[in-house]
Amino acid sequence: MRVTIWGCRGSVATPGPDTIGYGGNTSCVEARLPHDTVIVFDAGTGIRALGDELERRSTSRIHVLLTHLHLDHVEGLRFFAPLWNEGVELDIWGPPSPLHGLRERIARSFSPPLFPRELGEVPARLTFHDAPREPWTIGGAVLRAGFVVHPGPTVGYRIESNGASLAYLPDHEPALAGIAGRSRDWISGASLAADADVVLHDAQFSEAEYAERVGWGHSSVADAVAFAHAVAARRLVLFHHDPSHSDTRLEDLEDRACSLSAANGAGRPTLAREGMVLDLTARTAP
Repeated sequence: MRVTIWGCRGSVATPGPDTIGYGGNTSCVEARLPHDTVIVFDAGTGIRALGDELERRSTSRIHVLLTHLHLDHVEGLRFFAPLWNEGVELDIWGPPSPLHGLRERIARSFSPPLFPRELGEVPARLTFHDAPREPWTIGGAVLRAGFVVHPGPTVGYRIESNGASLAYLPDHEPALAGIAGRSRDWISGASLAADADVVLHDAQFSEAEYAERVGWGHSSVADAVAFAHAVAARRLVLFHHDPSHSDTRLEDLEDRACSLSAANGAGRPTLAREGMVLDLTARTAP
């Protein structure tokens, strides 16, 4: 399984000289499986460049898995080139809502005055799915979704393929429900991330910033490290970078995360950056 990060910024896209190292596009991650099966996590602005790449590959079947419908996770969907290709079959998965279906919720952003084209005009063959409660398979990979602590209906995902596992929790505030001293059964998102080879996890704030933003739905770097330790993740990738954080500031936060991880004996966390490729293979016995 080859995982490519196309966008890892949180809240709003932030292009510019101070963010060029780690990127300014919002959340979008591609998992490429054997036989060119493509699964895309979230449709932030990073999905635009991914769409151009998938068109070059002539990819005709794509699965897009949305964690939630905040704008920074869906704003790129309208500019996703395969969406406008009648030869493409596109499955869109997302969190269920008791009020409106997924298609109806997404259609709001495909209407004037927000956008000149209606969702019904999209030429690709679209199918909308509520993320199942039970595991399901796509292209031989096993996927799981589960609700996590974040405002509004929000899920995280886990994907397992050929013995390798990835957990994707870009918007998550586990500290709000408690991490320290709790069993995994009582930690938000733990069932998705337990023993994962790689966890992409929200690390938007410093500890001082988080203290002023409790309840906003995001994690401090310290809480991301604590979460990864609690679930025994093999590798933590810090994700959903705050729009106000420059490359230099992000590297300071990475240093903080590394110090905290060293104290509990965990591996070294790394910052997500646009263009990062993670080749996941089956874990070998020590």
